[in-house]
Amino acid sequence: MTADAIPDFPFDRATALEPPPELAELRERCPVAHVRLPSGDVATVVTRYDDARTVIADPRFTRDLAREGAARISTTEDGGLFNRPRPDAENMTEGAGHQRWRRLLSRSFTIRKMEAWRPRVQQMTDELVDAMVAKGSPANLSSQLALPLPVRVICALVGAPSTDQDKFAHWSRVMLTLTRYTQSDVDGAYRDFDAYVSDLVDRRRADPGDDLLSELIAITDAEDGRLSKAELIVTVRGILLAGHETTSNMIAIMAAMLLSERERFEAVIDDPALIPGTVEEVLRLDTTLAAIGGIPRFATEDVQLGETHVPSGTTLIPNLPSANRDPRKFPDPDRFDPRREYNQHLTFGAGPHFCLGQPLARLELQVVLGTLARRLPTLNLRDAPQDLRLRTGGMSGGLEDVWVTW
Repeated sequence: MTADAIPDFPFDRATALEPPPELAELRERCPVAHVRLPSGDVATVVTRYDDARTVIADPRFTRDLAREGAARISTTEDGGLFNRPRPDAENMTEGAGHQRWRRLLSRSFTIRKMEAWRPRVQQMTDELVDAMVAKGSPANLSSQLALPLPVRVICALVGAPSTDQDKFAHWSRVMLTLTRYTQSDVDGAYRDFDAYVSDLVDRRRADPGDDLLSELIAITDAEDGRLSKAELIVTVRGILLAGHETTSNMIAIMAAMLLSERERFEAVIDDPALIPGTVEEVLRLDTTLAAIGGIPRFATEDVQLGETHVPSGTTLIPNLPSANRDPRKFPDPDRFDPRREYNQHLTFGAGPHFCLGQPLARLELQVVLGTLARRLPTLNLRDAPQDLRLRTGGMSGGLEDVWVTW
């Protein structure tokens, strides 16, 4: 394959909610294909379900791209979030160190513990919807509900003031840059975010509460090897970053996806029992949440993916939106079916790095959908679906402002 034949990635699309047609084409004729990233480097995109699941779950594929030969993802000098060296986190990202860290955190994100948060999440959602309704139609659902709710939830969980939501939003946008920010901007965001978390830790240590941060501080201060001080900072930063960015985007995406074909929303109004299944189909069918489609991996040895030989040193991008529409896994994959059985989509990953926070994300999406269906049954998009715009320039993707009427 010549350099000129390698397509630029991410692919363009006709409208924000439609997947790029190239994904389906690659999935059928070239499921492990070279693409050119915004950095100019070449990586390999994986589009079939079984192959993508192997890449995200097999330990032969590492998430550490801060190594020689790895493709740079973004246009910054360090190559972006996944390529940036992480000396403070190197013992918690792979292998036994990751298992140690995951065992420590997983106790706080069990389904039972998250369900205990449902009344509180419901209260926060009602307050935000009250304010949105009081302000009147039309409303920017993105800024009035989708962004502030996950920030309030994760701040309450961690023990951070939700009034700092604008700081989190700015730092996450910069740290997840693809083409929008400079290396100086990124370095400044890391520096400011770490300083913020360090100060927050000091304040919580002096005045502990019934929150995750206070619990983690006590573990760190025990100096028993379960969590170092440097790892504590990285952990809290990661929770604040991941805990609001993806869920905020998904709430807006969910509203747009359901209201763009309104019979989907009306089905939930008529039968609230469809809420969990509807949320799962939104998670499966969305193609906008991540600009490149998934967290990249680096092959540490030669691997066979289907009929394709992947040599050691290859940077791979498991495209989860494509994998989630693979007809080999999902019957009639492009059909929205809230009653779909065995909906084992890969949106939250798989294997050792399966998303710890997925019970909380699912809970928030279910609460928001149930609240909107119950309280605003006449909800509609203000703009035509084809006029919705993708958020560009960042790895997290998502939609620009989603305006609604009722």
